[in-house]
Amino acid sequence: MQSLNFNNDGGAAATGQTTGRRSFFDTTMRTLYATDASAYRELPLAVAIPKSSQDLKKLIAFALQHKTSLIPRTAGTSLAGQVVGNGIVVDVSKYFTGIIELNAAEKWVRVQPGVIRDELNMFLKPHGLFFGPETSTANRAMIGGMVGNNSCGSNSVVYRSTREHLLEVTALLSDGSEAEFKTLSLDEFHAKCEGDGLEAAIYKKTRNLLSNYDNQVEIKKEFPKRSVERRNTGYAVDILVDAAPFTAGGEDFNFCKLVAGSEGTLAFITEIKLNVVPLPPKEVGLLCVHFNSIDESLRANLIALKYKPSASELIDHYILECTKDNIEQSKNRFFVQGDPGAILVIEFCRETREEITAIAQQVEADMRAANLGYHFPLLFGADSKKIWTLRKAGLGLLSNLPGDEKAVPVIEDTAVDVNDLPDFIRDFNEILKKHDLYSVHYAHAGSGEIHLRPIINLKTVEGNQLFRTIAEEIATLVKKYNGSLSGEHGDGRLRGEFIKQMVGEKNYALLKEIKKAWDPNNIFNPNKIVDTPSMNTMLRYVPGQQTPDFPTHFRFNNQNVLQHAEQCNGSGDCRKTALSGGTMCPSFMATKNEKDTTRARANILREFLTNSDKLNRFDHKEIYEVMDLCLSCKGCKSECPSNVDVAKLKAEFLQHYYDANGVPFRSKLIANFTASAKLGAMAPSLYNFAVGNKLIGGAIKSLSGFAAKRSMPTMYKTTLHSWFAKHQKVNPFTSGKKIFLFCDEFTNYNDTEIGIKAIQLLEKSGYEVTIPTHLESSRTWLSKGLVRKAKEIINKNIDLLYPVINENNPLIGIEPSAILTLRDEYIDLATDDNLSKAKELARHVYTIEEFIAKEFAAGNIDAALFSTATKKIKLHGHCQQKALSGTAATVSMLSIPANYSVETIPSGCCGMAGSFGYEKEHYDLSMQIGELVLFPAVRNAAADTIIAAPGTSCRHQIKDGTGAKAKHPVEILYEALL
Repeated sequence: MQSLNFNNDGGAAATGQTTGRRSFFDTTMRTLYATDASAYRELPLAVAIPKSSQDLKKLIAFALQHKTSLIPRTAGTSLAGQVVGNGIVVDVSKYFTGIIELNAAEKWVRVQPGVIRDELNMFLKPHGLFFGPETSTANRAMIGGMVGNNSCGSNSVVYRSTREHLLEVTALLSDGSEAEFKTLSLDEFHAKCEGDGLEAAIYKKTRNLLSNYDNQVEIKKEFPKRSVERRNTGYAVDILVDAAPFTAGGEDFNFCKLVAGSEGTLAFITEIKLNVVPLPPKEVGLLCVHFNSIDESLRANLIALKYKPSASELIDHYILECTKDNIEQSKNRFFVQGDPGAILVIEFCRETREEITAIAQQVEADMRAANLGYHFPLLFGADSKKIWTLRKAGLGLLSNLPGDEKAVPVIEDTAVDVNDLPDFIRDFNEILKKHDLYSVHYAHAGSGEIHLRPIINLKTVEGNQLFRTIAEEIATLVKKYNGSLSGEHGDGRLRGEFIKQMVGEKNYALLKEIKKAWDPNNIFNPNKIVDTPSMNTMLRYVPGQQTPDFPTHFRFNNQNVLQHAEQCNGSGDCRKTALSGGTMCPSFMATKNEKDTTRARANILREFLTNSDKLNRFDHKEIYEVMDLCLSCKGCKSECPSNVDVAKLKAEFLQHYYDANGVPFRSKLIANFTASAKLGAMAPSLYNFAVGNKLIGGAIKSLSGFAAKRSMPTMYKTTLHSWFAKHQKVNPFTSGKKIFLFCDEFTNYNDTEIGIKAIQLLEKSGYEVTIPTHLESSRTWLSKGLVRKAKEIINKNIDLLYPVINENNPLIGIEPSAILTLRDEYIDLATDDNLSKAKELARHVYTIEEFIAKEFAAGNIDAALFSTATKKIKLHGHCQQKALSGTAATVSMLSIPANYSVETIPSGCCGMAGSFGYEKEHYDLSMQIGELVLFPAVRNAAADTIIAAPGTSCRHQIKDGTGAKAKHPVEILYEALL
């Protein structure tokens, strides 16, 4: 296929080669950009990743010449199919990310469309300012997308929508000319109507349409009523008609009102000037009122609004139920009492907590007097952040439903007058009841918009038709209440079909004329808002599609491997950057490429497992290429609200792919680490000399496919098994407190000294330590996708360990990636006969930090054993530890010495990820990931600060990347012994 070439001559050409990896016609990239966070899927003609406005002009010229279209895209989290289409998807998220200018005195900022909302506010915070509208996707949602959809968010009762903050827009028109849209006086407006260019024609046409009295009457009659704050139905002519040229005494004219919510169908935005506001009061309190039903909560919402909250958000029992099984969100349920039918989260921002407490008491009294609500916890500080994290995870959590039935985005964006909301929701649920459906209810009660998602199986013919039927009936209901079918998610191709019904035929014809005036050749995001195809066509799932059963090595509970990949709904949580914190997704954080997101990996697997004509549907190079930069860090297992475990999917895929294509030599070498280490341990000095020698070591790296710049791990002078056997004879130990130590392959051969210190620490603390009979952990086999062999090892270990490990005799591990396998993959790979044993075994498995922290909290370890010296520690948590366990126990353990202070480095993955960082083609990316947060934090630490890292790979990466020696936390505690 031909590819668009961004030349330097100002023109666009078609060539047979991609240029700087910025234009793509290949199947893989087209597949990855065929979906967003909606139910839609359509392969684009191509994907372009422009660097400049000049590139955009070339794209416009190309589209005009070849009669194709351009689909502007930022984070790709739209819910109505706005960035799905058959033209060229133009992704500006990578390069259009500049904050151009800030005027703090006048309170405005100028940005490019790829600036992330939360990161803009990080920039503004030192100036005492912020951008108000906040979407649930704010840590990856970009300003361009927020303008395109006219996004609002939970705080819209105060800050309203993006439209109210949009001051100016610089954009390219459909002929490639540049235009600036801003507030115009009456004279300036009429002057703009003069001339022969496209911009003048747009102004002239708008003046003609909106000056027409009949049109004005029709707009005011048919558009949503003015008391509906969230009005995103069609183009915003109902707002524009109130401007001075058409309404006496109206505001000055500004086309930004129309551009906001236009979904990239009118012009291609290159710069955005936003109004910013002073930071809210410093104290924030959340009154989390529990109700028996949704109806109760919506009636109580009207009481809450009398007290001027900054947000009033609904969380229903379906979402609360989903949080129970989500690793990350289950931690945020601490405030939930019983099983409420709904919780209303009411936010108050004031200068003091006392003010908030007084208001909360008044709200509670009023609600109790109305017999509404049964539990009224008031939360502040870090606790309030946890609640908002749980609420924002709502969209992703809905994908956790097992099987093919999902909470689908079809009528999730309806908005009505907030006073009409209780009646509207009752009528809404009656419609669903008629179809034997139920719905998830969540989000913006305070502004009259509840996100409503009925549970439908779109893979069936009946489900596809039901998708349409519900949309039609709810559209009629919204019209009955004079509401808006779209409150903040936009019309796109989902709701565009119903705009004629919502605003009437005359107004719909007017909207089409506006589109034609701006874009006469229909090159900007066609078939969105107007002239949209049938809303139940071009969906991710073809009605009646048949997918075969997939025999897999892993256990996918209550689903198959395809359904697990389908849990990804495209919400794009994996597109957050290192500035937002967390681990997921390290490769994307470094490259900023969509191809390197968790979402891309789930999408590519879903695509080929669904549509492949091969007997082995895993046997596709395209899947291999997209999976390649997955570090198997497990960040997605906990941080993805849909719990998509891509590390598990990758391992399963690799085994099937290798079955068809053979196992690479390097993968075999790494998987067989234990066998190789056993040989090296016979002559550790000789081994260490060989790998450390520039000539010999270089040859070994070259033959093995390892990076020349990477240092190799060395062998300790003895193995932990050997040391322990002698240690037992020299120092026999008897005690009532007995634990078993899992002697993993890394501690046994490389980090033996850490193992020795761990045993001595435990013994000094009064524990008898035994190393039980077991095999290697299987981690190296899993990391290279050799799951069949890993499963064999795992089940042998279950047989060996289950008889001896119990509540009184727990199993403790030093290396997180090894010991946590027993709580994760051991359950998924246990045979049916061993499953109950694996689950029971997992209950009594701990990292050494977890065990010591637990025992100290129980009073079984005496703080008097440890130094009272003052020391500062910076902790980098291991990825799998953070995903499956957390770092709280490590912090607690390191805080046992009275004057030790621990600071957790806000790093994600270190970049090494087992063997990933050793591999020559991954080395540079590995170091890039380290440079995001970890390496700078280590380099900037004071000379006397101790760097702690539980993972063996992490410690090696820190050494190679900074020259600093990091210690395992257990070493630090051992060295604190008196």
